[in-house]
Amino acid sequence: MNILFVALGGALGAVARYAISLIPVKTQFPVLTLVTNILGAILIGFIVGLTDKKGNVSPNTVLFWKTGVCGGFTTFSTFSLEAYNLFEKKAYLLGGAYVTLSVTCCIFGILLGKRLTAVIG
Repeated sequence: MNILFVALGGALGAVARYAISLIPVKTQFPVLTLVTNILGAILIGFIVGLTDKKGNVSPNTVLFWKTGVCGGFTTFSTFSLEAYNLFEKKAYLLGGAYVTLSVTCCIFGILLGKRLTAVIG
């Protein structure tokens, strides 16, 4: 049954990621992957914060959202490839900015997601 929760969440996350990739953006900087990773970080931080705060969140709910949705949605492998490609093209400033922003903003996203649980009571 656990596999079903992860699979359903993963499908939802993958579809959401694909939908974001359809947004027309014209830039060499991989902004849509950055946005996806930040949103994923906020979501997983929110889930962890909610689980910590409420304590009675069902394991199936956590599997669905944290492992399934977030796992299907976030794009760290794509991020790594895009960073590598920027460095390979000698776009060192863009590559460095992308890596720095991705890591910094996603860590902040975890904090923000956890803090959002305070708002919902």
